[in-house]
Amino acid sequence: MVGWYGVLSGITVNRLTCSFSTILVAVYYSFYFLDRALLIFKLFLLEEESFFSNSSPPSIFTLSVFDQFSPTVYFPLLLFYPNTVQPRDRELNSIDPQSLVVERTKLLKTSLSETLTRFYPFAGRIHDHASICCNDKGAVFVEAKVKCSISRVLEEPDLEFLTELIPKLESTDEGETGYVLLNVQVNFFECGGIAIGFNVSHKMIDAYTLSTFINSWAATSLGFGTSDHTVFPSHQYVGAASRFPPLDLFKPPPQFGKLAKEKCITKRLVFESSKIAYLKSEAASAAVPNPTRVEVVSALIWRTAMKASSANSDSVRSSSTWLQIVNMRNILAQPSGKNLMGNLLGFFAARSTGGGESNDDLQGLVAAMRKGSEEFKVKYGTKFVSGEDVSKLMNEYGEDMQKYDTECYCSTSWCRFPFYEADFGWGKPLMSVPATVELKNLITLMDTSDGGGVEARLTLKEEDMAIFEKNEELLAFASLNPTVT
Repeated sequence: MVGWYGVLSGITVNRLTCSFSTILVAVYYSFYFLDRALLIFKLFLLEEESFFSNSSPPSIFTLSVFDQFSPTVYFPLLLFYPNTVQPRDRELNSIDPQSLVVERTKLLKTSLSETLTRFYPFAGRIHDHASICCNDKGAVFVEAKVKCSISRVLEEPDLEFLTELIPKLESTDEGETGYVLLNVQVNFFECGGIAIGFNVSHKMIDAYTLSTFINSWAATSLGFGTSDHTVFPSHQYVGAASRFPPLDLFKPPPQFGKLAKEKCITKRLVFESSKIAYLKSEAASAAVPNPTRVEVVSALIWRTAMKASSANSDSVRSSSTWLQIVNMRNILAQPSGKNLMGNLLGFFAARSTGGGESNDDLQGLVAAMRKGSEEFKVKYGTKFVSGEDVSKLMNEYGEDMQKYDTECYCSTSWCRFPFYEADFGWGKPLMSVPATVELKNLITLMDTSDGGGVEARLTLKEEDMAIFEKNEELLAFASLNPTVT
């Protein structure tokens, strides 16, 4: 593959602030020279603008008990939009590429400012483990120009390069305050295509909250671009603290990002819907006659990863654990919880017995996952859940992550979240790249653009990945980093 040296030629950083009284935009210009070993960039302040609004947000936004236990790690997302304006249309409508960039940049800035008035905590800063200070510091908006066509990226997605399309961050440690919650980078390709990159704090934003925000922003942008009398989305940010207030006596757990720092590598796998249908038939059993696509894909990944780990291990581990992160909005019995913003994440554990091939086949692993899921629903979906219940759940999660005698895999599914519905005015995204946080044994699942397949990002130790990606059973159902069409 041709190297990416010099692909990113220019970058502009705009810091948008939503205060309901003032929105400050600081525009920067940079020169961006890219090398795999060295990244150099310079920023020059050009101008500062002010925008005004009539309302005023509360100065302090209270976090929920779920937010309290969430780590300070960031998670990224990329949405790719091919150019929908053909060359003949440009000539017909006298639209040159640079004018298109200027027009769409203005539209994105204006609509983002408006959206932040409804999601005002996103423009604040973490104050402590229980609150956000809505202090006018703002969200970060970065504009970049990419010296290649978007098709070059989609033909053979390079995960290392994709990270350059996501806003860069300063490192944060558990207990640190004052850091940015929302970072956005809009990348304009030479062909007119766009990739919008997000890097958001998991301290108060989960995948549901991010998808809600993005679709609200997209709807606002679409309204600005099509009507002189824009009707903005009615959704307002309602924090989970209204149902799950923070604990008064709170001791933060160890940051999970520091628990498994090893030399790892991340790969992309795509499971097409037709292959998933056959995989379901292979994984079905009397215990689980109708497994879901997430269950069967997860079971195959888990089984393959266990084999790779065992092949590289000097000792035989007694068991393996699959920790499945779940959206608690679909579980909790509390009323009016489905639309709450923030983190509402729990997890259940499925365990392999380590008793040999027959116990760790697809049917057995799917049954273990279904058993863990059903027990979790009974435990947390049939009663009122208190802050103490959440504290106990999260501490159990931390204990499972730190067990050294068990190989632990942590998975999160973004399937059915409407990221592919985000139309800013130039169509829906062709590709959506989920979180690629470099944490050992982390798996993220997401819909393919047609809605029927599953795309997986997984991070394993380098020696485990070398065996994992050559597994014939896996490759019968999955494609390794295929072209995006």
